[in-house]
Amino acid sequence: MMKIMVVIPTYNEATNLPAIVGELWSLGLDSLEVLVVDDDSPDGTGQIADELAEQYPERFHVIHRQGKLGLGTAYLTGFRYALEHGADYIIQMDADFSHSPSYIPAMLEKCQEYDVVVGSRYVPGGQLDEKWSFWRHFLSWWANSIYARLILNLKVRDATAGFKCWRRGVLEAIDFDQITSNGYVFQVEMAYVTEKLGFRVYELPIYFEDRRIGRSKMTIPVKFEAAWRVWEIRWRHRNLKP
Repeated sequence: MMKIMVVIPTYNEATNLPAIVGELWSLGLDSLEVLVVDDDSPDGTGQIADELAEQYPERFHVIHRQGKLGLGTAYLTGFRYALEHGADYIIQMDADFSHSPSYIPAMLEKCQEYDVVVGSRYVPGGQLDEKWSFWRHFLSWWANSIYARLILNLKVRDATAGFKCWRRGVLEAIDFDQITSNGYVFQVEMAYVTEKLGFRVYELPIYFEDRRIGRSKMTIPVKFEAAWRVWEIRWRHRNLKP
């Protein structure tokens, strides 16, 4: 049986975490395990994660980090843990229901043909939450489908997608020490490195729901960091080859 590990970075997701875990269990995938990487959330997310680990000791795992250390390093920490514990497929997703667990069976199925499956908002059939304003929709589309793709010559249309299913071998081939982006641009860097290494990527259309509870962590400074770091990513990985 192939081992599946879902990596979820958390910061102040106390209300969402039990619900998202419940939906993951409801998929009926016996080989699925969950890893939460919590950045010392002041709202008690870490404590709730510990309670879930006690309730599901063989299937639920927690890593506590001291301080808010960032999305990118949280995922890399989770990826290392998943690889060390024998995961064959590693799924990354948010805890806030913007990524529906219902897509996971289809992602795993496509991962039999491809190396990485991306839950994409910007391929035919993909959709953004109707509550998004026109301006927010336009900025997201432009950043993903125009800006990042043009500068990095990416094939993937949703460059900042945070909902992905990785084959184990892909993450083993990536030198995590060379991945330095730590905000949402981390997703862009991983997408770029994946394509530069020659792996096959499939974009599965998804409906991207705005977070149900809490506030978005995508601040203006984070957006500015992402914009200039795209150029830095291109330069740093310019000599990377399959």
